[in-house]
Amino acid sequence: MTAEGVTAALNRRFLASYPREAAGRLEALDPAEAAAVLAGEARGAMVPVWDHLAPAAALRVLAHLGPEERPALLGAMDPARAARLLKAMDAATRSAYLEELPAPVRRELSHLLSYPEDSAGQWMDPRIIPLGRETIAGEALERLRGLGAGVIAVLFLVDADGVLDGRVDLRDLAVADPGAPLGELARPAGAGVSEFAPREEVVDRFEHGQVPSLPVVDYAGRLVGVLHQSVLVSAVQEEASADLQAMVGASREERALSPVGFSVVRRLPWMEINLATAFLAAAVVGLFEDLIGRFTALAVLLPVVAGQSGNAGAQAQAITMRGLALHEITARHWLGVVFKEIRVGLFNGVAIALTCALGVYLWSASTGLSLVIALAMVVAMVAAGAAGALVPIVLTRLGQDPAQASSIILTTITDVVGFATFLGIATALAGLL
Repeated sequence: MTAEGVTAALNRRFLASYPREAAGRLEALDPAEAAAVLAGEARGAMVPVWDHLAPAAALRVLAHLGPEERPALLGAMDPARAARLLKAMDAATRSAYLEELPAPVRRELSHLLSYPEDSAGQWMDPRIIPLGRETIAGEALERLRGLGAGVIAVLFLVDADGVLDGRVDLRDLAVADPGAPLGELARPAGAGVSEFAPREEVVDRFEHGQVPSLPVVDYAGRLVGVLHQSVLVSAVQEEASADLQAMVGASREERALSPVGFSVVRRLPWMEINLATAFLAAAVVGLFEDLIGRFTALAVLLPVVAGQSGNAGAQAQAITMRGLALHEITARHWLGVVFKEIRVGLFNGVAIALTCALGVYLWSASTGLSLVIALAMVVAMVAAGAAGALVPIVLTRLGQDPAQASSIILTTITDVVGFATFLGIATALAGLL
């Protein structure tokens, strides 16, 4: 075997055995180079790697694949994932890629693309086999082998009109007599989930049903697809991790091995914005320059107030964003959520203020300084709790992504309010310091 042959064999083995690591390596390459690596591989090796690529990286590499590799890859991928990838493209590119596909695959993906964002229809696998109760086990197994869908754990049965009529677990099918009709193995399927059901309803059904797959039905109860729990969990995890990145000003598409230039371009604008807000907080401190010059202990304690209020605000923000993401709350609940966080901030603020006042008194032996930081701590934590709840709700109401901007806005509010409160109270009680 030649050196090129050995290298190709090692690449193939790496792609097949370590798809997640291979995806990370490919993201670090130029898209054209990554496409060249994948182009010569079989679809069985390409698809697992593709499932781990960041959406933005997948789009760039897909554009560099040839007119033979691209439709083969999209046709071999999980239909729901392929549809999400196509949906992220501009309309012209999406239409061009769809035209390259065989007609059955094109119709399948076009149908998935027509569903609303985050609906059951968008996430479902439309590759279903219309099996009835009279179908025998041996025939069902043969048709499953022809489908080649390794994620199937449950077969859903339909009647003559295509209406959901029961389910058969794959393990029961595997040990059944080949001549046994599926009706003898069938169990109640339960109610199917609507093709237009939102994701939170689907998650709730999975949590309460403890099943690996859910049938997706249309308005007449006809089976139109299957929703696999693994696909939904993967999508939710991907979105959650993207939200974590967005909250600190990093791009949702960035990965650990993304090119340096890509990371810089995506991060730098938010860092510039954060710098501007930091100068705003510094300007507030500058207003009390004379006071800090007289009582230098105030400068030492400033980070204590800002740090505690920032933490309180971040907790309120995280809880509120989770409620918005899971649709536990909407913008209509803003008053109740804010009032709740104000009360939490008040109780926590009093407890923290007492501890902080005791520590400051032991350090400075100043009753006045202890009183100032105690009062400031209560006010700052109440304000931080209110801001942490209100900022994500307001951004959502304005049609903005709360994960992308709320953290920087909240940090500005907690710093400015914390500094102004602490130094303002110190000014008012300067005679006690």
